Amino acid sequence: MRAIYAVLAAGVAMVISLGLAQQGSAGGPYRVVKMAKVGGAGGYDYVYADVDGRRLYIARTGPMPRMTVFNLDTFEPVGEIPTTNSHGAVVDSKSNHGFISSKPILMFDSKTLMPIKTIEVQGNPDGMLFDPADQRVYVLSHIAPHVTVIDAKDGAVVGTIDIGGMPEQAASDGRGHMYVDVEDKANIAVIDTKTLAVTTHYDLAGKGATCAGLALDAKNHILFSACRNPANMVILNAEDGKIITALPIGNGTDGAGFNPRTMEAFSSQGDGTLTIVKENSPTNFVVEQTVQTMMGARTSTLDTKTNRIILIAAEFGPPTPPKQPGGRAGRGQIVPDSFTILAVGR
Repeated sequence: MRAIYAVLAAGVAMVISLGLAQQGSAGGPYRVVKMAKVGGAGGYDYVYADVDGRRLYIARTGPMPRMTVFNLDTFEPVGEIPTTNSHGAVVDSKSNHGFISSKPILMFDSKTLMPIKTIEVQGNPDGMLFDPADQRVYVLSHIAPHVTVIDAKDGAVVGTIDIGGMPEQAASDGRGHMYVDVEDKANIAVIDTKTLAVTTHYDLAGKGATCAGLALDAKNHILFSACRNPANMVILNAEDGKIITALPIGNGTDGAGFNPRTMEAFSSQGDGTLTIVKENSPTNFVVEQTVQTMMGARTSTLDTKTNRIILIAAEFGPPTPPKQPGGRAGRGQIVPDSFTILAVGR
């Protein structure tokens, strides 16, 4: 196996700015409290906060696919893990094993960032969920098998699950139930993690479709499904699937989370907004705030130690011309070294 660990140069440009902190945050306590323009070539996908290890994992795509690693508190670079491709990462703090959703899956030591082994899987690994309750990694794929289950202790493939459609984001209650947004079916698959079987699907009943973010209040059994069409956060009972309400969010959601310490759910959107939803009670929810972040900041993660939401984005050049008359213009090229990490907090 070729060496796949390299420390980022200490001289990577680091720009911290609080100038955006006062923008677009009227009507609520949240604001952009920190920005770091860390640069680097290529696009980007998921971002993951290892709260215990105080590291931030960001998947970079393009000709040089890799997992970039930063200090979660300072956003200073820690290292890079080159991969065959890369979408996201998760870490098990008990075993100090990390996993990257590439093909094959790359298992690494989260202390040293050195590789341990590769794990052959089927499908096309994309999003991931680590469930500390059973120390398993759930790898999501838009093509079958839709979910591949890996034991985080030794990297063994435990099994696969067919959820009947394209999974986007998953959440677990830590008590044997996992929920998965099925993007192309406008429903949420409910999985028994003991039997690795789908027990039911919750229909979103026209309230939301193309749902790409999912969060869970495990204590009160509330699901928050962030959808693109229409742009709604559909809130439902996790025990029976009954829809409680649907609240408007920004356009282009690709991530959601829930903070049990503040009783707030959030959805990050590519239009440069972050929607914060307050859970006043298990039956009462309101949009607390819409925070202006940065265009393209569609994926996010939560640092539960600081209560900060971490997002990633970059600046883009002019759109490319449509490939055919009447077609849609393509996204412009990323402006070199414009890749940025943002932290939203109080």
